[in-house]
Amino acid sequence: MAQEDYYKILGVEKNATAQEIKKAYRKLALKYHPDHNPGDKSAEEKFKQVSEAYEVLSNDEKRAKYDQFGHAAFQQGGMGGGFQGYGGGGFQDPFDIFREVFGGGGGGGAAFYDFFGGGAREQDINAPERGSDIRIELEISLEEAAKGCSKTIRYNRMVECPDCKGSGSKDGSAGRKICSKCKGTGTVRMAQGPIRFTQPCPKCGGSGYVVENPCPKCSGTGRVKERNEVKIDIPAGVYTGARLRKVGAGNAGVNGGSYGDLYAVIFVEQNPDFERDGNDLYKAVKVKFTLAALGGQIEIDTLTGKAVLKVPAGTQPGSTLRMRGLGMPSIRGSEKGDLYVRVDVEVPKKLSEEQRKKLEEFAILCGDDNNKGTSEPFYKKFF
Repeated sequence: MAQEDYYKILGVEKNATAQEIKKAYRKLALKYHPDHNPGDKSAEEKFKQVSEAYEVLSNDEKRAKYDQFGHAAFQQGGMGGGFQGYGGGGFQDPFDIFREVFGGGGGGGAAFYDFFGGGAREQDINAPERGSDIRIELEISLEEAAKGCSKTIRYNRMVECPDCKGSGSKDGSAGRKICSKCKGTGTVRMAQGPIRFTQPCPKCGGSGYVVENPCPKCSGTGRVKERNEVKIDIPAGVYTGARLRKVGAGNAGVNGGSYGDLYAVIFVEQNPDFERDGNDLYKAVKVKFTLAALGGQIEIDTLTGKAVLKVPAGTQPGSTLRMRGLGMPSIRGSEKGDLYVRVDVEVPKKLSEEQRKKLEEFAILCGDDNNKGTSEPFYKKFF
């Protein structure tokens, strides 16, 4: 099977909601169903492609993998390379997917046409449907990631219409009905001379159903947009790409279905003083060349406050000193990472006459007499 983009197969955008993906699948599955196209091998193949695309994009976990790795996510060690016949060793049987979405038999023969009779279909379009999830991006500082924090965010979501209680009908009881013009397919066939084509049904707008006596507040959709506010607790040690879930904070379902969830995708800002590698941190610190030579200690800034850095005698420029437990905490609660400090030796740009004299005397004691030209001056080794 050609590795065509799943979004392109269903004719939806990459940011399409779960409801939009399901709606696209409904239309295409009906259009290409083998019982609706007897003997048409190309329609049968298209039906399998549409089912495969829907199986991946309707599942949050599989969709996330596909968005990141494409078809490679399901090849080696994944769900398989594709359909291997109906009910083969790859993806789910396309007829099973059809039955799950439309209800009833749906597997072929009379069951397919019973579906168009209205019984199972009427029940299906009025069955509760879970609302779609919402994803937001949340940017925090490295300090906030190290200590943990709470953020209050505001965003728009769809909620159940308070007037019709989600039914979409003004009287609150009529519910959805199969569109009599398109028979629930959402499309109608048109002809202009010898040219035949399909277009969205003008009566239902392509949804495949109509709501009698629609609610004026939600225009029959059963949902309205609302500004929502939630508090998200961000654990210490969080990293870029981590997803935090807020159950029930997504969009409202249809026909009384449950709310979806809110996923906050974390982005940790870069810090000018620290570099992060997993739970370890790296930073550069300038020390005087006398301290590097004689040894001692200095106070430095860490993400959690001041700390004392011990500098061994004879520390060379570019050396890295390790400070245990002063890195990032683990989001799983295990031991903290370490802080690695790169020593940049600072050489004074100007020396007083007395300082220069003492330094030259020290250079002579070290056998590093510049006047004899036998070696490079001692203090120049720190440049």
